Amino acid sequence: MKKKVLWFAFAGFIGLAVNCNTAKSASTPDAPMDSKPIERSDKPMEQAPPSDPPSRRGIRELRTLSGHVGEVYAVAYSPDGKQIVSGSGDETLKIWDAGTGRSLHTLTGHTGGVTSVAYSPDGRRIVSGSYDKAVILWDAETGHALRSFIGHAAPVYAVAYSPDGRRIVSGSHDETLRIWDAETGKTVRTLPAYDSEVNSADYSPDGQRIISGGISGVLKIWDAETGREARAMLGHTEFINTVVYNAEGSQITAGFKDGSIRIWDANTGSERTALAGHSEAVYSLAYSPDGKRIVSGSADKTVKIWEPGQSKYAVTVLFGHEGGITSVAYSPDGKRIVSGSFDKTLKIWGEE
Repeated sequence: MKKKVLWFAFAGFIGLAVNCNTAKSASTPDAPMDSKPIERSDKPMEQAPPSDPPSRRGIRELRTLSGHVGEVYAVAYSPDGKQIVSGSGDETLKIWDAGTGRSLHTLTGHTGGVTSVAYSPDGRRIVSGSYDKAVILWDAETGHALRSFIGHAAPVYAVAYSPDGRRIVSGSHDETLRIWDAETGKTVRTLPAYDSEVNSADYSPDGQRIISGGISGVLKIWDAETGREARAMLGHTEFINTVVYNAEGSQITAGFKDGSIRIWDANTGSERTALAGHSEAVYSLAYSPDGKRIVSGSADKTVKIWEPGQSKYAVTVLFGHEGGITSVAYSPDGKRIVSGSFDKTLKIWGEE
C-alpha cells in the first residue's frame, strides 16, 4: 500500500504527517542494500517555466466535501476506491462515500488533531496518528475504535500499513519510528532516528523496507524485519515533508519545505531527477497506480500533476482550494484524485 506524508509549521503546531493508500504492485528491488554513509546530492534545481500550464486532459474539480470544522490534514482512498477517509485538526476522522461525497461516519477518540490516516490492505481497518501521541485502529465499516497503540513520547505525524497488513509503522517527533503488531497493538520494534523528528514514512511494496524523512533533511531506508538502517541519503538541506515509494519500489520521491521534489533510485541511492514548479512547501505526494504520474499538494494552494518520464515540469495544475494543500491521494483505478486543505474541505478531481 502506498502512503504519503508531510510536515509544516502552522498556527501554533510544528508539524503534520499525512498518509494515504493506493494500490501498489509487489515487485522487489533486485539489488540488496548494505549500510552506507550518507550520500549527498549536489544537483542544482532548475527554474520552473514562467507560468503554470493550464489543466490538461479535461481534469477538473468534480466535488467538494465539507463537514470538518478544522483544517483537513490527511486523506486516503479505500483499497476498493468506494470510500475516502480524512483526518482533521478538529480531532476527528470522517469516512466519505467517494462517489456521492456524502459523510458516512465521524470517528471520535483522539484528543488532538489527526495528522495521518491509512487504510489496511483489505480495507477493513483504518489507522490514524495524532498530536495526542497516540495511534488508533478503527473498524472501517462501523467507525468504532478498536484499540490504541501507546508508546510515542511526542506527536505522531506518520502512519502506514505494511503490504501484508500485519504491521503498522508510525513516525513521531520523539525521533523514533515504531513498528506495531496490527492485531495486538504491541510494539514489535523501535527504530531510533537519532537527530531528526520523523515527518513521514512509507513501506516498500514488498514490505522489506521502510523509508523515512524528517527535519534533518536525511532520507533513511530501514530493514523492516530487523530495524537496521540500510541506507541514508542527504538530498537537500531543507526539511523533508513527505516521502513515497513508487508502485514497483524502484523509486523514492520526496517533497521539501522549499517547494522542490526530488526522485532517487531506491536500489542505488542516486538521484534521478528534480522537479521544479511549486513556489512554497510541498506537503504531500502520491504516485498514480501505474507509476507514470505523481500528484503533489503544496502550501501554494495548488495541486500539480507530473509525468517525470516526460518533463521536469508539471503537466497539469489544479486550482480551487482557498488554503494550502496538506494531502493528496490517487484513487486505486487512477481516475480520481482527492485533496485536503487548510480551508477545511476535501476536493475530488477527475475527468468527466
